[in-house]
Amino acid sequence: MPELSLQLVVYLACVGALTVSTAVCDIRLKKIPNKITLPIFGAGVLYQLLFNQFGEGIGKPGLIDATAAFAAGFGMMWVLWMIGGGGGGDVKLMGALSVWIGFKPTCMVLVLSTIFVILGTVGVMAFSVLTHGLFRTKEVYLAGGQSPNGLPPAAETAVQRQSRRVMGYAPPVALATWIIVLAKLPKFPGF
Repeated sequence: MPELSLQLVVYLACVGALTVSTAVCDIRLKKIPNKITLPIFGAGVLYQLLFNQFGEGIGKPGLIDATAAFAAGFGMMWVLWMIGGGGGGDVKLMGALSVWIGFKPTCMVLVLSTIFVILGTVGVMAFSVLTHGLFRTKEVYLAGGQSPNGLPPAAETAVQRQSRRVMGYAPPVALATWIIVLAKLPKFPGF
């Protein structure tokens, strides 16, 4: 095995710390704390400054690529958050991760993690229907259409919406990230 460079060790340690810690928090707490994502975002910018400077454009390591990656990762998740399709922690997770991995890998992580979310959701729903039945699954995972008195329900709170969540987004992001990082590892500078 080739000798690992300092750049590669820092990269793997920080991407590993981000993906593992956010996946664990998302599973246990159903939230991704800012105290994880924000420092790693700052460290990612510093990493790009120290090791890659400005690069040569999008697709090349550096601040330009990190900025494009941030716009793609954070931007896509922000739009989903605005329409109620994701959480604020997911937005910050993709923002922090994208600065580290770059534009093209960020796009690949978004696509691959979405596939994992779809497959995971189908699996959870199928298991729930088989073990609890269709009507109980519907009660657990779908918002009610009317209140008991026949009136439209009050707006759903964040806690109620979170209790219906089928699965977190951080574990599929972690899995997708490591598939992509390991596939690209032989091309990494200093490997």
